[in-house]
Amino acid sequence: MKNFRRHVLISAFCAVSSAAVLPVQAQNTYPTKAVTITTAFAAGSGPDAVLRQVSDKLSKLWNQPVLVNNKPGGGGFIAMDSVQRLPADGYNLLQLDSEHLAAVPHLYKSKNFVTLNTFDPVATLFRTPFFIAVSTESKWQNVKDLVVDAKSSPGKVSFGSWGIGSPGHLGGEEIELLTGVDMTHVAFREVSQLYTGVAAGDLQWAFASIPSSAGVFKSGKIRYLAIAAPKRAPQMPNVPTVAEAGGPKGLDVNSFVVLVAPKGLPADVTARINADVQKVLTDPEIQARYNTFAFEALNWSPEEIRKQADIKSKTYGKLVARKNISLE
Repeated sequence: MKNFRRHVLISAFCAVSSAAVLPVQAQNTYPTKAVTITTAFAAGSGPDAVLRQVSDKLSKLWNQPVLVNNKPGGGGFIAMDSVQRLPADGYNLLQLDSEHLAAVPHLYKSKNFVTLNTFDPVATLFRTPFFIAVSTESKWQNVKDLVVDAKSSPGKVSFGSWGIGSPGHLGGEEIELLTGVDMTHVAFREVSQLYTGVAAGDLQWAFASIPSSAGVFKSGKIRYLAIAAPKRAPQMPNVPTVAEAGGPKGLDVNSFVVLVAPKGLPADVTARINADVQKVLTDPEIQARYNTFAFEALNWSPEEIRKQADIKSKTYGKLVARKNISLE
């Protein structure tokens, strides 16, 4: 009887031990073939450039090809539609930003599409802050000047963005909400045209990231009034925060870029990809690029990605409903 009990206990211990090892075994075997990452961004864009660099590092780490497939347009739906029905096995990933996760469900209400009900968050690539850019000829010296002008001339102050529902657009809507002003939004098809327009005075201001506005900024045609973030950027230490520049306190306009996968990705594969992405983000070459563009590397877990997307969704939902903004 004692031998029987001993046999049962040993068997149970082995079973538990084997179960505990399985995820590690799965992590060690993934990937065994090429991984494709579809992106909702155009070739040559900032997110695309980062993705290609990260993909190259992952390819070397995994000893497998990591392919980038650009499918821009359609508010992200071209890329999302092409991936959502593919196997949830880790070999089909998708690059999206926080607006695809948090704004799209509000901007396309009739689709009844909630991005993170269709995809599982996997890993973060970076977060970028946005600066308030004006022409170097602008009379405004700070954000307080902008707000004062907007209040005195409702609808006369114009701001531009790279599209309806973009952080540049919704960030402007948030300034309106926080300060009680009324401005006119102008959407551009090309980012380069947006900042050329600001430089020429065709519109009075726009939100800008460092990489998207670098050319016009370096030519001396635009300047930054403030950064819409809790603290100053080390790359632009002389540029104050919006609060420091007399604007609304608490304004934080940013966008984060992530990798997601079709719903149902196994937890061990998710963990492997998340850990390996975090590992390659510490590479000096990637850190140098991030530093140049004021990109912030994030080591969020999938749960944290979902939490941060929910926070943005609440903000975007209020802004979209306020003016009944729609892309349908």
